[in-house]
Amino acid sequence: MLGQTAFAQQAYWQQDLKYSIDVTLDDKNHTLKGHLSLGYTNNSPDTLTFIYFHLWPNAYKNDNTAYAKQVFRDKEGKKTWKMLKDNGYLDSLRFSVDGNLAVVEADPINIDIIKVLLPSKLHPGKSIDIQTPFFVKLPTYISRMGHLDQSYMICQWYPKPAVYDRKGWHAFPYLEQGEFYGDYGTFKVNITLPAEYVVGASGTMENAEELANYKTLGAANLKTANDNKKFTSYTKGEIKTLSYTSENVHDFAWFADKTFIIEYDTLKLGSGRVLDVFAYHHDNGLKYWENGTGYIKDAVKKYSGWIGEYPYSIVQAVEGPANANSGGMEYPMITLITDPKADEQRLDAVITHEVGHNWFYGILGSNEREYAWMDEGINTYYQFRYEAEKYKSNSIFGKAIPEEIKAKSVPDFQNAIYNALNRMPMEKAIETHSADFPTKDEYGLVVYFKSAIWLYIMELTFGRDSLDRAMQAYFNQWKFKHPYPEDFKLVLEETFKTNVDQIFEIRKKAGALE
Repeated sequence: MLGQTAFAQQAYWQQDLKYSIDVTLDDKNHTLKGHLSLGYTNNSPDTLTFIYFHLWPNAYKNDNTAYAKQVFRDKEGKKTWKMLKDNGYLDSLRFSVDGNLAVVEADPINIDIIKVLLPSKLHPGKSIDIQTPFFVKLPTYISRMGHLDQSYMICQWYPKPAVYDRKGWHAFPYLEQGEFYGDYGTFKVNITLPAEYVVGASGTMENAEELANYKTLGAANLKTANDNKKFTSYTKGEIKTLSYTSENVHDFAWFADKTFIIEYDTLKLGSGRVLDVFAYHHDNGLKYWENGTGYIKDAVKKYSGWIGEYPYSIVQAVEGPANANSGGMEYPMITLITDPKADEQRLDAVITHEVGHNWFYGILGSNEREYAWMDEGINTYYQFRYEAEKYKSNSIFGKAIPEEIKAKSVPDFQNAIYNALNRMPMEKAIETHSADFPTKDEYGLVVYFKSAIWLYIMELTFGRDSLDRAMQAYFNQWKFKHPYPEDFKLVLEETFKTNVDQIFEIRKKAGALE
């Protein structure tokens, strides 16, 4: 007899995407000129007549977008918006489907959403080829994407189809407070840019000579004192084209800077697989980045043991500029770290948190906009475990932790930390959707801390070993898929062999958790 999970998995489906993108960076005008070719397979039981696309850069186009309105709700909003010297946008689109010109309908409210009407119906099990040129004016970096002079954070940058899943379409505007949801697929991306740039991206570099240079230089830098590290990648010529491939990912980001120092190491996992580990940082940046690859390796080892083995061949972190809204932003195989004032333990914690998102958002692809606790909260629970085991520390309290607390055993230390966290003002329920939090402070307190406390309550209730087995089962059943809260709940119940309705009801509780 089939169990409930087996039945649910039989009924499960998701769309399949195959991206091929060519893009050229103009570092004088801070623009991208690109072409998207997208193979879209409809694995749903429904016939589609249109596909929604996100045009994320349009969020920066004017002060009337959903993103801008959210910024202005913050007490520092006007100051933040004044930093936007260059507005951003995406245009020059001309969609065709299987060679036939497609009609595009603008969204009546959000300029970063469009509807591409298909020239003919897309039946279940069938595939189409979608093509369009596109042009991006990169905004000043004040959120996740953009540039500061000739340092580039190229994120949310291409026309991206919205997710169509068993609950329908998920076409929503770009927001700072509230993240993303994307369908899995493969990416082949060719990036053309001036030759002196060092690039880190969501994928494996296919340029053998360039990659060998990165590894050779990065390995040497790893053994060299900070003041003597080299940043040149030895690239010759005026321009170059770097090619990247990635599989089983739902996004692609890349970062480019002429002054990146490359650090390179390898990591052997329990299965025997060997990963490439890169850290990219600045010669005038935070000195603790000389240990960056070590922090990345420790994070990958811990999360692989706790949850499930890291499935990709490369893992990377990039030192970025300060960001008032976060300490970093995660993308598949690469993360941007934006905490230039961090001390050593804080930097390690931020890198660990962002690398950890390869599991909770990257491999387990939940809808972050609606269920932020499924990635941020669960990931924070593991970040806090990492900090406690490695340092008897917690990045929320930092140096304010009394010595008598640090002298406790790791379990008692964590108990003290969670008790202190639970005294913070966290009024909204955990299950509140990202966009419904009135302030970014309450969003952070509830989505990160209160959700982590909820996981800790589950640990105390069922035992850490049982929770670890449940998370490993969740990972194995739902990797590279789109789990919803009910899917997570079902895995917990099958592992714990008991009903968890009471635990899940806690997500609806206002105020501190008991």
